[in-house]
Amino acid sequence: MAEVQKRDKVYIDGAWVAPSGTDTIDVVNATTEQVMGTIPQCAPDDADKAVKAARAAFDGWSQTSVEDRAKFLQRIHEGLQARSDEIATTVSQENGMPLGISKIAQAMLPIMNMAGFSQVAADYDFTETIGTSDVVKEPVGVVVCITPWNYPLHQVVLKVAPALAAGCTVVLKPSELAPLTAFILAEVIDDVGLPAGVFNLITGTGAEVGEALVAHPEVDMISFTGSTRAGRRISEVAAPMVKRVALELGGKSPNVILADADLEAAVTAGIGGAYLNSGQTCTALTRMLVPKDKLEEAERIAKQVAETYTPGDPFDANTRLGPLVSAQQQERVRGFIQKGLDEGAKLVTGGAEQPDGLEKGYFIKPTVFSNVSNDMTIAREEIFGPVLSIIPYEDEEDAVRIANDTIYGLAAAVFSGDTEHAKKVAKRIRAGQVQINTGGFNPNAPFGGYKQSGKGREAGKYGLEEFLEIKALLN
Repeated sequence: MAEVQKRDKVYIDGAWVAPSGTDTIDVVNATTEQVMGTIPQCAPDDADKAVKAARAAFDGWSQTSVEDRAKFLQRIHEGLQARSDEIATTVSQENGMPLGISKIAQAMLPIMNMAGFSQVAADYDFTETIGTSDVVKEPVGVVVCITPWNYPLHQVVLKVAPALAAGCTVVLKPSELAPLTAFILAEVIDDVGLPAGVFNLITGTGAEVGEALVAHPEVDMISFTGSTRAGRRISEVAAPMVKRVALELGGKSPNVILADADLEAAVTAGIGGAYLNSGQTCTALTRMLVPKDKLEEAERIAKQVAETYTPGDPFDANTRLGPLVSAQQQERVRGFIQKGLDEGAKLVTGGAEQPDGLEKGYFIKPTVFSNVSNDMTIAREEIFGPVLSIIPYEDEEDAVRIANDTIYGLAAAVFSGDTEHAKKVAKRIRAGQVQINTGGFNPNAPFGGYKQSGKGREAGKYGLEEFLEIKALLN
């Protein structure tokens, strides 16, 4: 059995320090169900120390030049690059993503984004003139970043990198389910000599240390990625002090396959968009909308493609679908599958049972439901597992209506044989990102949601601007 990583210190004010208590949290390997690491369960006292360190460091860091801040990001990028294999392996153990994909999505992408924000900051105009006034953009202050387990380093970098580039100081609390790459980041930051207090890392549960951070009077902003339920709670705690809150929350993203689309290509791509990271992706295309007269053909294609997503060990090159992150998540997804059956959806393939030959690990079979109506639970709620709902529609107006009939608005896709036709429909869908056919991923495109998928944007210059205040100098 691999050696257990015992992390018994947190990073506060430029040093690795013991937390105030001795309680720990186990980090579990999603495939073996064995403990792979332990981290401190910090207390409110630790949160207070971290925030005060960030507050003390703010004046100095905020006055450093943009060029110097960009150079630090570049050096952090280089440090992460040197540990990219370790990052990918760690995340594949924590949340189950197949290693080949993890090397790209969990390691290369956040490492690239760290360097990308260095360039974004260098290119950004922090001062502009409007009439007789100078408009200056200044760092918002002390930022608390609370991040999820599904893309643990990527979601950290999308917050920490632009916050540091803007001149803010940071306290990071990663998810306790997949926290170990945050320690790698902290080690790299320590190695490059970032000034003490500019970046701080503490660990623990949201209910204890997360709430203490959000409620702390010296915190200026909270940037959170996670469930809509948790986002509501953060908003409630932050509201009395009118803190800035940026939220990237849940999704129930529609994949609108228009009548003039290549059905086989669209369904195949849609399955990939639903099953990435075993469906543990907030932008997962979990609602596939198809013309009613093509429903049967779409079912046939979806069944054939879904069954090629072989569940198994993420370190086996033949695996296309790893386990879910935890036993709790596995049980939750099984409950949604049973709910789909109970409410009358047609099970095309998959189901709630453990996949054959996989006695250990938090696995779910690649599952497809069809003839789903948009009022069913599996079409309304974010499942966060490899479960796709195929929903028939009457005509294009009906498709747009169904696509928008959700509390969420994070992402969507539109497939059409005519790109301009797809764009015309995409503009009617209330979501922060809409993929046009097999449109490529753009790390600098703004990312964030409408409605209960959140507020604010991440990535590129829009991500940088989340951490800036705007001041007018009236000359």
